[in-house]
Amino acid sequence: MGNVNNWHAEVLGNNVVQALKKNYFDAMYVESSEEAAEYILEHVKSGDKVGFGGSDTISTLRVQERIKELGAEVLDHNLPNLSPKEKLDIRRAQLTSDLFLCSSNAVTLNGELVNVDGAGNRVAAMTFGPKKVIVVVGVNKICTDEAAAFERIKLEAAPKNTKRLATGTSCNEMGFCMDCRSEKRICRVYSVIKRKPLATDITVVVVGDRLGY
Repeated sequence: MGNVNNWHAEVLGNNVVQALKKNYFDAMYVESSEEAAEYILEHVKSGDKVGFGGSDTISTLRVQERIKELGAEVLDHNLPNLSPKEKLDIRRAQLTSDLFLCSSNAVTLNGELVNVDGAGNRVAAMTFGPKKVIVVVGVNKICTDEAAAFERIKLEAAPKNTKRLATGTSCNEMGFCMDCRSEKRICRVYSVIKRKPLATDITVVVVGDRLGY
C-alpha cells in the first residue's frame, strides 16, 4: 500500500508542478518534508529577514531555529507573548522580508494557488513585497479545480485553523464552515493566484507528504 501511495503522490505532485510552470511559477516536487526544509535553508543567508506566514505546514518543517543559526532574523507574528501592536508590526515587516515562507490552503490541477486569510498579510506577501517567496504545499492540498479548492477550505482548512487559533466560531462546533458573521471570523480575504505575479519571485514546493490543513 505504501508503494501505491508514494506512486500516487509523485504522479499527482509532478502533474501539478507542470501546471504551475505553465502558469510561470517556479515549481518543484520533492518526496519528503525533510527535502523541503533543506531547500528552504539553501535560500537563507546571514543577515536576511525571513518572514513566517502563520503556517502549520512551515512549522512542521522545523526550520526556524536552523534559520536563526544561519544568522538570519526571524519575523514570526505567532511567537508567544507578543502584544497586538508587536504582531501587527511584524506582519508589516514581513511584506518587505528577504524571504517569505508560507503554504497555500489549496493548489489546483490547473496550477492555481487558492487561499483564504483573516488579516490578508499572507496573501499580500505572497503576491508582492518580499524578495523571494517559497510556498510549501503537501499533496493533501491538491484539488481538481478552483471550486473544489474553496470547498476544501470550508470543510477542512478553515475549521481546523479556527480550532488551532481557538476563535470560538461556529465551525469549531460543527467541523465545517457555516459562513458565520462572527467578529472573530478568520475567513475574510479570498485569493486565487492564477499566474505568477509579475514582480514576485515565487517557488512552489509540492511535497509528497501530507502537511498542514
